[in-house]
Amino acid sequence: MRLLISLLLLLSFSTGPARAEMELVMIEEHGCMWCARWNAEIAPIYPKTDEGARAPLRRLDINAPRPVDLTFKTAPHFTPTFILVNNGVEASRIEGYPGEDFFWGLLGVMIAKVDEASGEKPQN
Repeated sequence: MRLLISLLLLLSFSTGPARAEMELVMIEEHGCMWCARWNAEIAPIYPKTDEGARAPLRRLDINAPRPVDLTFKTAPHFTPTFILVNNGVEASRIEGYPGEDFFWGLLGVMIAKVDEASGEKPQN
């Protein structure tokens, strides 16, 4: 029994290379028509996608204080703004909502750049 517990503990601490901890932070505000469009076109499917699994969505109101666990390169000025953060630090952003097709393409490039910088291979 002790051997089994020791093996389980050893396996739990040998996790391999650290994986980037990404989040997609959506800066929004009440009454933003482009936020509403994103919410209608993307929000229902986002958590079901590979991108949503890699970078879960976190929503912030543009007028709310910035959470202490996030570091942005500059303060957001437009809604929606989508900021991809890696380990709490901004990696890149999309200002505005360019439509469904462009959004997915831009987000894919952003995630690939974080993977490349962290030495991870892109997921298929």
